[in-house]
Amino acid sequence: MGKSASLWAVLCAILDGMAFAHPETNLKALSLGPGMKVADIGAGTGLYALSAARAVGDSGRVYAIDVQQELLLKLKAESKRAHINTIEMIWANAEKPGGTKLKDASIDAVILSNVLFQAEDMRAMLLESIRILKPGGKLLIIDWTDSFGGLGPKPADVVRREEARSLALGEHLIFVNEFKAGEHHYGLIFSK
Repeated sequence: MGKSASLWAVLCAILDGMAFAHPETNLKALSLGPGMKVADIGAGTGLYALSAARAVGDSGRVYAIDVQQELLLKLKAESKRAHINTIEMIWANAEKPGGTKLKDASIDAVILSNVLFQAEDMRAMLLESIRILKPGGKLLIIDWTDSFGGLGPKPADVVRREEARSLALGEHLIFVNEFKAGEHHYGLIFSK
């Protein structure tokens, strides 16, 4: 992995130093392993997709889903530089039924990191996540606890931990765990 691995390490160190959510650390809560299928909805820059791909190995698959095609193109280039061939880019709107283009009950874990505050319809995004999860599959929600120096959402757009939890429980997901996902982030895990 050479140069790409060192760039990745530098980026993670910067994120750690800033006390932001750290993908590799946060994904440990999902217990990802070889051969698993993971959907990163709202993949953005791909930090979680890249970390998940490392966790599931060559026998696994990660679906990086985003409505911004240019971010997926950047992620595709980064995964190529890192010699990771198990990430599939899906340009899609996860707020629509069937929007992820993935089959029902086909995914072991879904990641929703820093996307709820951006969603026009959080419930629709959650329902699409549930649709693609296998029975017993896990959903990871990571979002901002506050608005931080213009880097996070506007104060009015912050999705509080209690709101995210209530939304998931309202759709009959089972609460598994809560953890601090960074100084300005919470992490919630649910199972289907």
